[in-house]
Amino acid sequence: MSKPIRILSDHLVNQIAAGEVVERPASVVKELIENSLDAGCTRLEIDVEQGGSKRLRVRDDGRGIPPDQLALALARHATSKLAELADLEAVGTLGFRGEALPSIASVSRLTLTSRVRPDPDDALSDRAGDSAWEVAVALDGRLDGPRPAAHPPGTSVEVRDLFFNTPARRKFLRTEKTEFDHVEQVVRRLALARPEVALELRHNGRVVHQLPAADGRPEAVQARLDLLLGAGFSEQSLDIDVSAVDLRLSGWVRRPAFSRSQPDQQFFYVNGRLIRDRLVSHAIRQAFSDFLHQARHPAYVLFLELPPRLVDVNVHPAKHEVRFRESRQVHDFIQRALQRRLSQGSLGAVDTADVVATAPIAASGQDVAAPPASHAPLDHGDDPRQRPSSRSSGSGSRVFAFAPGVGDGRRVYQASLALQRPEPPLATASDVVDQDANDSDAPTDIPPLGFALAQLNGVYLLAESAEGLILVDIHAAHERIGYERLKTAWSAGRVTSQPLLVPHSLQVDPREADRLEEQRETLARLGLVLDRLGVDRIVVREVPALLRQADMEALVRDLLADLTEQGESTRVEDAIDSVLATLACHGSVRANRHLTPDEMNALLRDMERTERIDQCNHGRPTWVRLSHADLDRLFLRGR
Repeated sequence: MSKPIRILSDHLVNQIAAGEVVERPASVVKELIENSLDAGCTRLEIDVEQGGSKRLRVRDDGRGIPPDQLALALARHATSKLAELADLEAVGTLGFRGEALPSIASVSRLTLTSRVRPDPDDALSDRAGDSAWEVAVALDGRLDGPRPAAHPPGTSVEVRDLFFNTPARRKFLRTEKTEFDHVEQVVRRLALARPEVALELRHNGRVVHQLPAADGRPEAVQARLDLLLGAGFSEQSLDIDVSAVDLRLSGWVRRPAFSRSQPDQQFFYVNGRLIRDRLVSHAIRQAFSDFLHQARHPAYVLFLELPPRLVDVNVHPAKHEVRFRESRQVHDFIQRALQRRLSQGSLGAVDTADVVATAPIAASGQDVAAPPASHAPLDHGDDPRQRPSSRSSGSGSRVFAFAPGVGDGRRVYQASLALQRPEPPLATASDVVDQDANDSDAPTDIPPLGFALAQLNGVYLLAESAEGLILVDIHAAHERIGYERLKTAWSAGRVTSQPLLVPHSLQVDPREADRLEEQRETLARLGLVLDRLGVDRIVVREVPALLRQADMEALVRDLLADLTEQGESTRVEDAIDSVLATLACHGSVRANRHLTPDEMNALLRDMERTERIDQCNHGRPTWVRLSHADLDRLFLRGR
């Protein structure tokens, strides 16, 4: 006999909903903080005991809840953030369903206390905010109150004994430390999104985070970044702020040289909401594809702003995911904006038209790239302790190869350039005086990477700039310069394809073969010519000349998998770039190659004009700067 259909009680419905919203104490903290932010708070206090399983309290100084609406705030699907369907299609708040508070109350002992914040423009609001009111949820789900309470303007939600009435859920909680780590991670994510809100987090009475409001000051925002993500994050990051049509991308992306082994510092916000989205992750990964080794992960704090009507936030119970109306536009905008900013690097503000012209000694990269046969190449995995010693009395090999100082170096450098120009008219005595006066104003003439001072151990170049000391890894820098030149030359010319003597046939999934039909012309422009022989079989007839030695079957299968999953693929371009990177590596300056001052200065000028110069093809830094302040700090000057 079948069981009768019945309507579930409201309390049971809330407990079922809690299974979607409340996974652990961190889920409760997330929902409560989002409600506080929606209420316009400027300060948040979060108290946690025993990882959150015993007690959680979130207090804010937001607008508050009138006493006659406290009970309604704990009712299912009751909210002040939506009124009609049009509001749902353009949600501008973090919360909107009205499920969080009743769901949390159904699996805990919850107390809600609030006092309306007086409105300075409304004289009647002072009386409404004279006192606070409190309401609690009984064991059976009924409300106890409201009753008067003591509380400053704003709202407090206290949650005790989480999952006390659902022991099956409680036993899945982890240790106190693990649960608090999740809570702290949630607080960190929300604190990064709203630097204008002061925040204090306490665990078992101990202050873990005490973050003052940034108030729009860039240095205060950077200080919060360093507190939450580690000292040096802001200094090691590139700021970005790009707008196009209705889209704006801003925030910070850590330079590829400071990538991480784990994706633990990746924060992406859409209209202030932290999200995890495969389309966004793919766009960011593509932007970094020419900068990072595959085993490394980028670090970033990025904010995407777009009209609420262009994004659907109602696609996940916990609101972790969104759906973009124009997903391809968003993907391409993020990828191109990041690629452009990464290409500019730390020298992005430099106008290449103002950089001193490059001396012809290393302009083509060929003369510098031709090392003596006796010198070993600089391997990326070499141990500095095992490098060939340059202290021997061999052919000119020394620990230091000195160049002139900055003052003299500038004169020598400009003199070498003057030899390439038409001889000017004879100078008068007044011209000489003016020239000496100009030379005395030296810092204004120093290029961004300065002038060469010396070559250290045949590996590093030392230069003095207006801002301090520049150290350059010669091999890594020249490798990036050569790589970018090869890519430019390859892109400017037609892709050369090579027919296969024996066409390669392989069986694929019918969906992959369908995608191939759609992308066949695009692939042919890249030099990869494929035909479909049947429902599930394709044949490779021509391949790019640079990839004639590659594993074609593996490349094609990866390419087709990308087309099926994402609608596009960059496998062929990536494979070509890999070959070009290898060519650039073998054609760059080797270890212990003694460079003349002109060659060293020419390398610096080439670096100033090259995109992505901050790191080599393998993601290693090519140069670092020690500012005057850094040097003073090293030698304890000024103390």
